[in-house]
Amino acid sequence: MPNAFLPQLGHYEELIAYKKAECIYDVTYFFVNHYLSKGDRTVDQMLQAARSGKQNIVEGSAAATASREN
Repeated sequence: MPNAFLPQLGHYEELIAYKKAECIYDVTYFFVNHYLSKGDRTVDQMLQAARSGKQNIVEGSAAATASREN
């Protein structure tokens, strides 16, 4: 039975989770640039966490696609 969570060819851009992760990154980017000081370490941490959410989905999709090819 094929896995319904990831598309067969790894099209992670179509996943709801990826779309939400993009929104979270965009909102986080807006927030830190409008409400926090530029040199604040919190800015870096928040942006890195939001970026990691997106990247984990991309890497997981690639790994799932590669494992199906074996």
